[in-house]
Amino acid sequence: MQFKKTLFLLVTGISITSLGIAGCTAQQQDLEAGTQPSTLTAQTETATPTTTPTTQPQERPGDVPYVPTPQPVVDAMLKVAKVGKNDVLYDLGSGDGRIVNTAAQKFGTRGVGIDINPERIEEANENAKKAGVTDRVRFVQQDLFKTDFSEATVVTLYLLPEINLQLRPKLLKELKPGTRIVSHAFDMGDWKPQQTLTVEGKTIYYWVVPEQVPANLR
Repeated sequence: MQFKKTLFLLVTGISITSLGIAGCTAQQQDLEAGTQPSTLTAQTETATPTTTPTTQPQERPGDVPYVPTPQPVVDAMLKVAKVGKNDVLYDLGSGDGRIVNTAAQKFGTRGVGIDINPERIEEANENAKKAGVTDRVRFVQQDLFKTDFSEATVVTLYLLPEINLQLRPKLLKELKPGTRIVSHAFDMGDWKPQQTLTVEGKTIYYWVVPEQVPANLR
C-alpha cells in the first residue's frame, strides 16, 4: 500500500513538472520569436471593436439657425436648376439632407451636403438610408468657408443675406462658369438673379456663374 502511494506521488510529480517545463518552453518560444508571452486564460479573449466616428465636436457656432426648406420649395429649386444625373450638387447648410436626398432620389444626381452641426449630419445620413440613396450622396461636417466647392455643377443654399454676401466671392472664384446657384429666400446683393420665382409664398433666386466675373462682384 505504501509502495502504491509513493509511486502515485512520483508519477504526479513528474506530470506537474512536465506541465511546468511545457509552460516555460512556451514562454521561451514566445520570447525567441519576439512576441509577448501568452496571457490567455481558460476564458476566450474578446477584442473591443474599434469604430470611426462619423461626426466630430462642432468647431464653432453655426452662422444660421436651422430651418428646413419646405418640400415644395425643394422641388422647385431643383426644377429651376434643371438638375440631372450628370450633375454634382452641393447643398450649403444641408440640414436634414432633404435637398441632396431629393435630387438623388428623383434625378439620380450625385450630391454633397455641408453642415457644421454634427446632429444635422447624423440626421441627413439616416434620411439618406431611408431614401435608399447612400450610394450617390455624402454629408460632410465642415465650415462652409473652408469647403472647396469647385466640383459642384449646382449649388443650393438657404442661409442669410449677410452669409450669402460673404460667400459670394468664394463661390464666383471657385465655381466653374455655367455652374447654377439656387437660393431659398435670400439674394446676393449686387449680383442680380437671372430668374426669380415664388412658391407657396417663398422666393427662390437663380443665377448662373458667368465666364467673366464683374469686378464689383469679386
